[in-house]
Amino acid sequence: MTTTAKAEGEAKANPASVTPRIDGRRERSRSSHKRIVKAMMELIAGGDLMPSAARVADEAGIGIRTVFRHFDDMDSLYSEISATIAERVMPIVTAPYLDNDWRANMRDLARRRVRVFETMLPFRLAANIKRYQSPFLMAEYGRVITVERELVMRLLPAPVLANKVAAEALCAALSFQNWRALRHDQGLPAEEAGTVTAHMVEALLAALPQGGDR
Repeated sequence: MTTTAKAEGEAKANPASVTPRIDGRRERSRSSHKRIVKAMMELIAGGDLMPSAARVADEAGIGIRTVFRHFDDMDSLYSEISATIAERVMPIVTAPYLDNDWRANMRDLARRRVRVFETMLPFRLAANIKRYQSPFLMAEYGRVITVERELVMRLLPAPVLANKVAAEALCAALSFQNWRALRHDQGLPAEEAGTVTAHMVEALLAALPQGGDR
């Protein structure tokens, strides 16, 4: 029996001993995809909200042809970027509230929003540029806006929810659009934008009745 035939016989007798064959081409493609996503995120975080394929290729250390192949599936790249950002912010978003007073929890939420929105800022600005060209980004935009609103509403007691003006004002003050306006349009540093957001929330809370709102 030849060496090859012997090896094949042993493999049939003991399938567990066979090393799974790795598709090198597929692995290289997956590695390139990850490098492109990482490069795009680093460029966006650095202020380039619309990185070119050439810049991404240079940052990722791969050929521009490879980037163009992956750029044909932009929604897949955006999906991975979105998932990576979600991993960073979800521990902040989902942390339990420690106070029984809904007003204290609203102040806590305001502090959380500052951290979350500042982490997301460059990526959401970049996504906003592209969302009208991307079904994924458009759907993601609607989903995130809905979730942000619901996270405010669920903290409000029934009497405040019944006060539609007050409830909507709190949603607006704690929205990403407000954070974007403070940071991007008005050019405030993150600390000052956080102070302004806290002031807006505090003013809205002070305008509500002090009793009967639990």
